[in-house]
Amino acid sequence: MKTIYVVDGARSPFLKAQKGPGPFAASDLATQAGRALLLRQPFLPSDLDEVILGCAAPSPDETNIGRMVALRLGCGKKVPGWTVMRNCASGMQAIDSAIANILCGRSELVLAGGVDALSRAPLLYSDTMVRWFAGMMGMRTMGQKLGHFLKLRPAALLTPVIGLMKGLTDPVVGLLMGQTAENIAWKFGISRRQMDEFAVRSHLRSLAARQAGHLEEIVPLVDGNGKVYAEDDGVRADATLAGMAKPSPFFDKKYGNITAANSSQITDGAAWVLLASKEAVQKWGLQPIGKIIDSQWAGLEPEQMGLGPVHASTPILQRHGLTLADIDYWELNEAFAAQVLGCQAAWQDDAYCREQLDLPGAFGEIPDDRLNVDGGAVSIGHPVGASGARIVLHLLHVLRRNKAKRGVATICIGGGLGGAMLVEAC
Repeated sequence: MKTIYVVDGARSPFLKAQKGPGPFAASDLATQAGRALLLRQPFLPSDLDEVILGCAAPSPDETNIGRMVALRLGCGKKVPGWTVMRNCASGMQAIDSAIANILCGRSELVLAGGVDALSRAPLLYSDTMVRWFAGMMGMRTMGQKLGHFLKLRPAALLTPVIGLMKGLTDPVVGLLMGQTAENIAWKFGISRRQMDEFAVRSHLRSLAARQAGHLEEIVPLVDGNGKVYAEDDGVRADATLAGMAKPSPFFDKKYGNITAANSSQITDGAAWVLLASKEAVQKWGLQPIGKIIDSQWAGLEPEQMGLGPVHASTPILQRHGLTLADIDYWELNEAFAAQVLGCQAAWQDDAYCREQLDLPGAFGEIPDDRLNVDGGAVSIGHPVGASGARIVLHLLHVLRRNKAKRGVATICIGGGLGGAMLVEAC
């Protein structure tokens, strides 16, 4: 297969949603992160063949956000910019779409990534309220309008539909993503303590990575008032098991164990990678940081979507004659602590591997010291469109830092999907 190089990459700090819209729109996040990345390249933004941006929840005024950001980055009118959406893997899908175009010869140099500003997810009117407004538009006389107004019930006006909650609910099975994670926890007997221990470890690893300077892919953001945002702001230096035990279950209040603390955070952020063919690398004298060797997508039951990494990673490893032990480092997106623990449990379960993966028995185990070594979404957040690109980029940095060769970046996807990429450091 034609070699696909990752030349460079950058991401914004991931900013935890507070009480209200965050300081940056999704296009602002992607533009600032992309601008910093392109400024250090030997070519102009207009030399790109295309810009592909994944986004799961663009705002109404950011239609085809990929094109919008490409223009803001100075790529010019002739460089196509477009948007992809595969829920949690939108950023990974952008990379995969770029790979496909490079492989077939349509592109040589592509900027691909993902973004979401989840804090800006809208509050919506209910269908009842929308119908009331539609009826009001048809009223002609003041008397008709007054009569129609008197039919309005305050609950219809004052009870908004939370767009983010609708977006995080599977429309086929009617379950919130956290409820699908509860299914996995029950299936494999994962306890609340195990989830909380994992969450603490994620925070501590993220903090250690920051202190050691291992997050060099982050570029600062600056808002309209000149305030600088330089770091992921959801990481808790005071994370302890005792503290994790305090929050009540959120998704299944009676029987569940998944809390806001052992789940990924609602977050705003953007991540980019710059992909190139061998010809583009030679033309511009580029120094790649890694290569994308292969990618894989898989489907499974929507109510157990968190096991998607198992279903996507296993066939890609089999295709290359590899086992879990042959992978130097893993980035498995931490949608929920229970979901990551569930993936590990599934690979070690004889029955699951036989029945669901057509394997002769358990596939193996990922050592803890090779998995998410710098923390993950439980501590830094999960801006849905960006995470797939972030884990690919960060994995390559981990491989280079540790003088390792091979890694897998993998992610679960709402709707019952999984995505995985096999990468190598240069």
